[in-house]
Amino acid sequence: MNVALRVTAEFPPPDLLGAPSRTRDRPCRPIGAAVPGNDPMLPDGRAFRHPGRSIGHREATPRPRRGVVQRIAGRDLIERIPRAATGGYWWAMRPRFFPLLVNGRTGDPALHVDLPMERRALMFDLGDVSRLPPRAALRLSDVFVSHTHVDHFIGFDQLLRLLVGREKQLRLHGPSGFADRVEAKLRAYTWNLAASFRADLVLTVTEMHSRGRGLRTQFRLTRGFAREADEAVALADGVLRAEPSLSVRAAVLEHRTPCLGFALEEPEHVNVWPNRLAEMGLAPGPWLAGLKAALFRRMPDETPIAAMGPGGTRHLPLGVLRERAVSITPGQKLAYVTDAAFTPENRAAIVALARDADILFIEAVFAARDAALAVRRAHLTTAQAGGLAREAGVARVEPFHFSPRYGGAEAAMLAEVEAAFRGA
Repeated sequence: MNVALRVTAEFPPPDLLGAPSRTRDRPCRPIGAAVPGNDPMLPDGRAFRHPGRSIGHREATPRPRRGVVQRIAGRDLIERIPRAATGGYWWAMRPRFFPLLVNGRTGDPALHVDLPMERRALMFDLGDVSRLPPRAALRLSDVFVSHTHVDHFIGFDQLLRLLVGREKQLRLHGPSGFADRVEAKLRAYTWNLAASFRADLVLTVTEMHSRGRGLRTQFRLTRGFAREADEAVALADGVLRAEPSLSVRAAVLEHRTPCLGFALEEPEHVNVWPNRLAEMGLAPGPWLAGLKAALFRRMPDETPIAAMGPGGTRHLPLGVLRERAVSITPGQKLAYVTDAAFTPENRAAIVALARDADILFIEAVFAARDAALAVRRAHLTTAQAGGLAREAGVARVEPFHFSPRYGGAEAAMLAEVEAAFRGA
C-alpha cells in the first residue's frame, strides 16, 4: 500500500510542545518517495519498511504488531490507514512518542523524544543541542547518553547553562564511569555563589555496569554540585528507567569503550476516544491522566475514577470507562543504537534490543565500500545497519550519524541502507 510521509520545515513542529493534533486523511505517496519541502534537518523523507509487511498492518494472532510511525518531525506520527488496505481493520492510534533527530542524519547525535500529553521529553545522546529550542530542552526529564565521546556529550554544557537558576530535577543515564565524567564537567566551573540560588538544580546520575549492576549519585547546585554518596543499584534486564506507562532498557555495546544502546517502550497504548466521552456526558481534561494511570497499574474494575464533564464531576467505575471510552493496543517501541563495532556480540545485542521496534534509529557512519575503515573505527556501515534492522524485524529504520566525508551523497547512503533492509 502507499503511505504518506511528511516532515515539517520548522523545529519544533507547531504542536510538538502541546497535545498532538487529530489524525486526518491525507493524499498517499509511494514508500521511498521524496517529499517536497523537507525539513533541512531530515533532508530525505523516505520511509523504509520490512519486506512483505504493509505499513500499519496488524496481524490477527497471537499479538498484533505495533503501529508504524509515519512521520518523524510532523504532528501526527501515525496516520489513518485506509480500511481496504488493512482487510477491514480500522486503526488510527494517537501516538505517545514524538521523536526528532535534532541535527539530522549528519550532525552530532541527539534524539529528542517529546511526550506531549505529559508535557515532558526524553533525550538520547547530548551532541550539539544548540538547535534545540530552550522550551524543548526545559521539558527534559531524562537524558540517556550512549557514551561520552565529545560528539555525544558536548551538549551537556549547553543544557547545564540553560538549567542553572531554574528549579529542576533531571535524570542522567549512561555507561560505566559516566558519573565521573559528569562530575568532571561540573568541577570545571566555579560555583562559589551557588548557595545564594533560591532555585535548586538536582542532577541524578545513574550509570549502567555489566551483569545487572549499576551506580547512582546526585549533584545539587545549592551544594556547589558536590558529589553525594554513591548508591549501588540493581538494573534487572538492563532497565534504566521503569514507570507504569513506559520503560527504557539498555544494552552494553562495544566501541572500544562501553557504549549503550537503548529501547524506549510503552507496555500498552491507551487511547481515549473523545466522541465516546461525549456520548457519556464527559469531556477530555486533566482527569484522563488519572484514568490512564489506573489502567497502566491494572487497578480493579470497581476503582472509582473522578470523571469531568459539562455537568461537573462524576465518579465512575474504572471498568465502565475502559469498556465504553478506551481502546488498549500494544504500545510503541523506539530503539536507538549508535557507535558500535560490527562484532558477533554487538550484533546479537542490537537485534535483541531492537526486536520488533516501530522505529530503529541506527548509526550508518560509513558506506558499504568502506567496511575496512568501519572496522578500524568501530562503527557500522550502511549495509550493516540495514541488515541489523532487517534481522531485528523492525517496522522502520532511520539511519543517522553519517560521516561528513559523504557530504552530498546522502541519497546514496540511504539507498544502501534500504537495499540491505529489503534484503536486496
